[in-house]
Parts: sequence; C-alpha cells; structure tokens
Amino acid sequence: MTHATVPDTHPPRRGWYARNQIRVTPWLFLAPGILFFSVYVVIPIFQSFWISFHAWDGLGEATWVGTANYAELATDRAFEVSLWNNLRWLILYLLAIPAGLFIALFLNQTVTGIRLYKSLFFFPFVISQVVVGLVFSWFYLPNDGLFDVITGVFGIDIRGGVLGNPDTATYGIIAAGLWPQTAYCMILYLTGLNAVDPEQVEAARLDGAKGWRMLWYVILPQLRPATFIAFVVTIIGALRSFDLISIMTNGGPFGSTRVLSFYMFEKALGEYGFRMGYGSAIAVVLFLIMMVFIAYFLWRMWRDEKGAR
Repeated sequence: MTHATVPDTHPPRRGWYARNQIRVTPWLFLAPGILFFSVYVVIPIFQSFWISFHAWDGLGEATWVGTANYAELATDRAFEVSLWNNLRWLILYLLAIPAGLFIALFLNQTVTGIRLYKSLFFFPFVISQVVVGLVFSWFYLPNDGLFDVITGVFGIDIRGGVLGNPDTATYGIIAAGLWPQTAYCMILYLTGLNAVDPEQVEAARLDGAKGWRMLWYVILPQLRPATFIAFVVTIIGALRSFDLISIMTNGGPFGSTRVLSFYMFEKALGEYGFRMGYGSAIAVVLFLIMMVFIAYFLWRMWRDEKGAR
C-alpha cells in the first residue's frame, strides 16, 4: 500500500537580501554617488568650519584662534565691500528669471524663422564663462569698445570706461553674467511650457481669459517647478560668482568688484594670501547665506506640496 505524499506548503527559507531586495537594491546603485558626494562635498564643508577657527598657512601647524577670524571679518572693509557686491549680484541677477520667461514665451510660438531665434538665444548657454568675460571685456573697452561708441552717440562719457570706473565696474560684470544666465532660465521655461496642459489653456480661453490674465492665472501656476529651479540656480550662481570677475577685472579697480568667493580666494590662495583660516571663515559666511535661501525655497516647495495633498 502506497502512501500519498503531502506537498510542502511552507515557502522556502530565503536569505536576508532576497527578503529585502526591493529596498536594498536602490541604495546599492546610489552608494557610489553618496560616497563621492560625502568625500568631496560633505566632509570638506565640515573641514572648512573647523579650519575657520584656526590660523593656518596651508602647510605648517594650524593654531587654534577660536572666533578671531570671524571677529576680524566684522572690521574688514574689503569683506564689507564684497558682501555688498554679493547683494548687488543677488538682486540684479534675479532679472534673468523674468527675462528668460518672456523670451521662452516668444520662442514657444510658431513663427517664421523660430529655429534661428532659438539657436541665437541658446548660444550664450553653451559657451564658456571665460569666453563671455573676454567678449564683454572687449565690448567695454574704453574709446574703442562698442559700448563706448554707442554711449558716445548719446553724449555719455564714463571716465575710465565701464570696467575702469569703480562706480560702474560691478554692474558691467553683472550685465555680462546675465547674458548666459537668461539663456539658462529660458531653457528651463521652454521645458516647462512643453508640459503646460492645453486643456486648461483652452478652457481659460473659453472663459474669456487672454493676455496677462492667461499668463498670471493659467500659465505661471503650471510653471512653478521651473520657476523654483530657476530661482535656486540663479541665487547660487549669483552668490558663487567668481570666473567673470577674475577674467574681467581681477577684483579691481581698487578692489571695488570683489565678491565673497573672490575675496576668499585672495585670502586663502592669492599671491599675498595663504590665510587658510581666514579664507575658510569667509567661505562659511558664504555657505550660510546660501543655506538660508535654499532652506527657504525648500520649505516653500514642501509647503506647496503639502497643501496640494
């Protein structure tokens, strides 16, 4: 007499990875990026905080000085000028956002030669900041530059040229930076306009909305993600501005175009610098200013998403 075998209804025992594969696998893919980000970004940030409390020339023994570097910042006239210049950069650089929006609205239309227009407006984004600085340096040349020729027609004479006058040099560099930054914001908004819901636009037209009312109540709310990215990138770009200043004026004339990042470089690595502790203190101040703006925008985004739920 044969006995019928009873099938084993218990599932086979699986290892820890097999049970947690769905949760673990994404972290395995992210691990290299997290490692590099931690080693080259996160750890150096904490090192900068630590070095800012020391007097160090980058080679010898570091000496603990506490908050002496920060106390010196409070009375440093060059640091004050750099901080105010960063504020000017921050305010005027934000003009790139509405400028990029209106250019994107123009390029989003179907008109003759629109591909040529898109190429011309896209061109500043793909060229190097060094090239932008050189082009605008030639543009601002005293007497021979195109800017002086144009202003001379209207009887305007800037003594020493735009970049040679302490009152105008910073604004001239900001104008040069706005050229590629506007192109970047334009690209963000062009991408956002492709995602605008045509049904909402058509419904608004049926309700009689057009022009500014259509833009304000229908288009802009759908461009909020693009606007958020444009604000964050533009603010970071304004606060970390360095290359254009280095190429166009090297901080002159008379130190009038310095910003915090450039002044940090001068103090820490410049010809008369090698004050790593003092340069780190400037870097910490710049980092905290950036964090204030970034934290604010992240909070706004979190609040908007929470309200949308």
